[in-house]
Amino acid sequence: MSEVREIPTLWIQGGTCSGCSVSVLNAVAPSVKNILIDEVVPGNHINLRFQATIMAGAGDPVIRVLEETGEGKAGKFLLVVEGEIPTAEGGGYCCVGEKDEHPVPFRDWVVELGRKAMAVIALGTCACFGGIPSGRPNPTGAKGVMDVFKEAGVDTPLINIPGCPPHPDWFVGTVAKILISGLPKPEELDDWLRPKDFYGTLIHENCPRRAYFDEGKFAKKFGEPGCLYELGCKGPITYADCPLRKWNNGTNWCIDAGMGCQGCTQPEFPDFLGSFYEKITDVDVPKIGEYWKKREG
Repeated sequence: MSEVREIPTLWIQGGTCSGCSVSVLNAVAPSVKNILIDEVVPGNHINLRFQATIMAGAGDPVIRVLEETGEGKAGKFLLVVEGEIPTAEGGGYCCVGEKDEHPVPFRDWVVELGRKAMAVIALGTCACFGGIPSGRPNPTGAKGVMDVFKEAGVDTPLINIPGCPPHPDWFVGTVAKILISGLPKPEELDDWLRPKDFYGTLIHENCPRRAYFDEGKFAKKFGEPGCLYELGCKGPITYADCPLRKWNNGTNWCIDAGMGCQGCTQPEFPDFLGSFYEKITDVDVPKIGEYWKKREG
């Protein structure tokens, strides 16, 4: 019988609503039970050592798990970061545990464990880019992992899985690919370190209302047929495979439900995408065929 390779995993949470955890915990195939108990990829097993939303432990014993994994498994564990990272006033707006009777800023955990991890996955738009908490005026100095790593000089491989929340398939698929073929190569990630497997095309390219756009038929109010661009849809500048994958086990997604895309996978979300219900301006919206011409060129 071949030996099973175990991947210790620490999943830490900062400024989060836990929506990213809830989304991933609702994974269907494989289910979260399969992910935590079975060999999702034959010969590889994930050992989730820390996840505050679902673990029973609390207090000093679980903080020691973080410390011992960082020290004893350096270069061999996977770090998952959920939620934004407050950096203002020493990071005191979000702390996890204590050392020497002093609260430990979440930022310190991200940097310390991030340096020692084999790779880091930033899960959700808050962890990737700061998300809603980083919106103006951003009093807590909320930032994403990428910015914090740049400031601290951390060069550990980082993979961003944005979304508010992210689709469970985006996370599970990324982890499975790491187990099968190792860390993604640079060409497999886009400029924002998102896997091209899931974030490689614009919502606009696969939108079921795309024909309306090309014909110049725009809805004037919600509930009408027509493209939702005039009502604030951000699909023309948003990269994700929502139209093909859909949500809730393929049941539905934003535009099929009659609402425009809000661009939640983008680093510009929410500040620079304007009001949810106002048309984006000063943007070159792709016309039919342009996307594929660029790819072929």
